[in-house]
Amino acid sequence: MRQRYFIYYLNTFLCFFSILAYAQSQPNILIIHIDDLGYHDLSIHGSKTYQTPHIDTLATQSVSFTKAYANYPRCVPSRFSMMTGNYPIQDGNVPEGGFKIKHVTANKNFIKSFNKIGYQTAYFGKWHLGDKQSLRDFGFQYSFAAGKAGSPISFIYPFNVFKGKGKNKKKPIPDIDAVSSEGEYLTDVMTNQTIQYLSTRDVSKPFMLMLSYYAVHQPIEAKTEDIERNRLEINNTDFGNQPEYIKEGTGRTKMRQDNPAYAAMVENLDNNIGKLLAHLESSGVMENTIIVFSSDHGGLSNDGYNKRKLATSNYPLRAGKGWLYDGGIKVPLFVKWQKHFKPRVEDTSIVTLMDVFPTLLDITAKVDLNVDGKSLRPVLYSKKKWQNRTVYWHSEKARPKNTGDTKSSAIRKGKYKLIHWFESDIVELYNMTNDLFEKNDLSRQKPKIMTDLMFDLNDWKSKMIERKN
Repeated sequence: MRQRYFIYYLNTFLCFFSILAYAQSQPNILIIHIDDLGYHDLSIHGSKTYQTPHIDTLATQSVSFTKAYANYPRCVPSRFSMMTGNYPIQDGNVPEGGFKIKHVTANKNFIKSFNKIGYQTAYFGKWHLGDKQSLRDFGFQYSFAAGKAGSPISFIYPFNVFKGKGKNKKKPIPDIDAVSSEGEYLTDVMTNQTIQYLSTRDVSKPFMLMLSYYAVHQPIEAKTEDIERNRLEINNTDFGNQPEYIKEGTGRTKMRQDNPAYAAMVENLDNNIGKLLAHLESSGVMENTIIVFSSDHGGLSNDGYNKRKLATSNYPLRAGKGWLYDGGIKVPLFVKWQKHFKPRVEDTSIVTLMDVFPTLLDITAKVDLNVDGKSLRPVLYSKKKWQNRTVYWHSEKARPKNTGDTKSSAIRKGKYKLIHWFESDIVELYNMTNDLFEKNDLSRQKPKIMTDLMFDLNDWKSKMIERKN
């Protein structure tokens, strides 16, 4: 009898420690997601105005994708797509302000899958897909400053007090007031709270943490000294013959990166990312942490009927936030895992944000949830290239008043990209290998390619309309 109990407890003891050893051997995961950051808002991607040395260094230590795309050119659908691994279609349409994130089925939920294999899961910052309860319903064990808010009321404390004229209609950010004080800047507070969480977590378990900064979304607010430094630099910049604006859609596209407050926001963001990465290094977890850096769509460079102060320019990409030209959907995407992924520029494979979580779950658990996104694992390990991959977009919630765009769909297949403005039935075709600005419409010169891509796009849309969650 005693021998039987001894064997039972020994097996239990060994099982517990095997689970613990498995959990400790798993890589940590840190996802840094930026709001409204354009592909060319980084100095490593050619910006002469914004200095981003810490992000640049991260890029050189990562697999840096030059053909990475958001799955929608605005916040909510793009984030829904990333978090679910699916195209941002729900019940046959794109409900831009009302995705039911908590109704995602448990067997296709990435966060709950990470919980099951022993991860501590936490979310910091912009969620925009529901309230705090929706984060818990979705599976996150901890959240901070995350809820319905799509942007802060102010980046300068007090963060939930409107400082302008007129009536503010924005949602307040939860949690933030209790840990902040006079004179603090929101991006700094978000970083400090993330570091505090990492410093006090259970070190026997790996973490899966997503830090979704509210920067660099409007309101365009920064520290005075940072604004003045950039104002001086911009005033001394020769933009040559580059016009300040060109006509696009129902409004304009900004062609110069000459907003000193936005420049200050980008550079403050870079400093905070440097601080966060330094903490990972000093705490000894950098080597076994997968870091993913991305943005939810292109930078705010366009207005419509309503003229507005624009944040940035995405040139040499065309247009920006809200548009299916590359200025609206091309994003920076860096993936780092020391001693596992060889740092390099990956300039062949077409990848998207909906691939991020399928990749991470494949690496950590070899699990496939059978979603639209694909695991980048073979690409990250240099075993495959996806140069001929086909991806799609459908933007039925246009904003001609605010960003100048009208309803459109698009397909990218290999080097060709087709955009269809379906209300006016206008089609444009571009060779993205040699026409980054999408200036030379090839639809008349290459009718067969146009016809084939239109067939594929319409077939995909028909299947999406039939899809029910």
